[in-house]
Amino acid sequence: MPFKRLFEPRLDRPLPLWMIFPVIFVALYASHFSLLGVPYYWDEAGYYIPAAWDFFRTGSLIPVSTLTNAHPPLPSIYLAIWWKASGFLPEVTREAVLIVAALGLLAVWRLAMRVVGVASVAFWTTLLTGIYPIWFAQSSLAHADIFAAACSLWGLVYVLPEKRHKPRPAALWFAAAALSKETAIVIPFTLIAANLYAVFRGSKTERGRLLRESGWLACSILPLCAWYGWHYAKTGFLFGNPEYLRYNAQSNFDFLRFLAAFGHRVLHLTAHMNMFVPVLMTLAALLLTPRLESDGSERRSIPRPVLRRLFLLLAVNALFFSVLGGALLTRYLLPMYPLVLLIAVTAFYRRIPYWHWVVVFSAAAFVLGLFVNPPYGFAPEDNLAYEHVVRLHLSGIEELQHRYPSAAVLTAWPMSDELTRPELGYVKQPWDVIRIEDFTAAQIHVAAQEADKYSAALVFSTKYDPPPGIFTLGSRSEALDERFFGLHHDLRPETIARMLGGQMVWKAEDEGMWVGIIRFNRRIVAQEGQGGWGDVSFTGAGD
Repeated sequence: MPFKRLFEPRLDRPLPLWMIFPVIFVALYASHFSLLGVPYYWDEAGYYIPAAWDFFRTGSLIPVSTLTNAHPPLPSIYLAIWWKASGFLPEVTREAVLIVAALGLLAVWRLAMRVVGVASVAFWTTLLTGIYPIWFAQSSLAHADIFAAACSLWGLVYVLPEKRHKPRPAALWFAAAALSKETAIVIPFTLIAANLYAVFRGSKTERGRLLRESGWLACSILPLCAWYGWHYAKTGFLFGNPEYLRYNAQSNFDFLRFLAAFGHRVLHLTAHMNMFVPVLMTLAALLLTPRLESDGSERRSIPRPVLRRLFLLLAVNALFFSVLGGALLTRYLLPMYPLVLLIAVTAFYRRIPYWHWVVVFSAAAFVLGLFVNPPYGFAPEDNLAYEHVVRLHLSGIEELQHRYPSAAVLTAWPMSDELTRPELGYVKQPWDVIRIEDFTAAQIHVAAQEADKYSAALVFSTKYDPPPGIFTLGSRSEALDERFFGLHHDLRPETIARMLGGQMVWKAEDEGMWVGIIRFNRRIVAQEGQGGWGDVSFTGAGD
């Protein structure tokens, strides 16, 4: 069979979606198989799993075991249904999220077919999206972002093509996206703004269509408004709690912060996790003339009106998430990465001879990015580094249980939740925990003032610090990240032990991250249940 026909089946016989979805899901399931039993990590453990767990146990859409952030409830409802059917297990959760990720990749396929109409472009765009490290890692993590991304991409399927607009199903998908993550509403409202601009340039018939479409898209915000109204009636707060609102919105209106955040967002969309490989090759491809088909016509490309909207969506999302969100998490841009890759793969197909090998090179760069950390600071959830972090935490907790099963433990989040919430999969019984914010010098000084409250410390790296190199941040850039984005440097465990007057008894390191156990031989104040601090007793930890 010729190489071309292998990747370009006849367009008059497109594969139905019900045949493509099982293939995508099986591929995702097989590639994530070793991750299915991994306990919950970071924001999973901090909010999304507790919120879904509360709904599963009590039927309350507003979390009761953690502070409510007013995030919409669709992910909690979805996960609770799976737990009801199959049991409350990490494997069940991750399989349920993989189904959502597969649905999102199916939307990428469908979107590529509708705007370009070339099966090989759809195939490679879907494949690159699936193995792009950020999408791959998020495909089994129970964050709301993968739910919102899948629904948003399906909404785009029905409104982005130059013809055959279907605003009603698009509005339903965008409403589902907003009920998954409130910030997803930026996508339909960007499209509404583009329609209203086009109203002044179109014919009378075209203006009517654009206004009707905009009306339907505007309806996608109604379920989100209903959720916020109900949340306000129940809690007295519209957007979660005051601290959450301050951190994610009110404290962000600083022009210098906006510029710094926007620079990060541009890099997230164009360079992070080896995205620079297809982006740079796309720029190079634009220097070539379009290739011709056998009939002398130019190869297909993304129609200009659609391309303009793609770039508009990328720009607005970069700007929007430069203002909202206290942390510059890359998963906030999750539905944008497939759009970048669709533009890139279409450019390869249209302009580069033997373009499949260019895509294969991009795929190799993405696979490398899954396993090899970049030479700069990043969130472990951006690739498979998060699995190493989870397994390090498991090792530290198991060692702590073996050595000091009754200790009062000094630690920081998320380890504090991992030790006190058995439903997260790390412990069977909750521990007595004294929590600090991180392991910087300032926080260790705070901990030293409360030395009578703990008999052991489980310390770990709360940030990934890359080895020194050419990508080390300059003093000005690092100062901005410390000021606006929570950048800090944890002390080494040996230094922490010395400052607290303890002894390092165990340490493990992996992929630039570490965990350590420190013991103390001294008197501590024993905690009496939930009623406060009681009599002094000696519980010094020993080997």
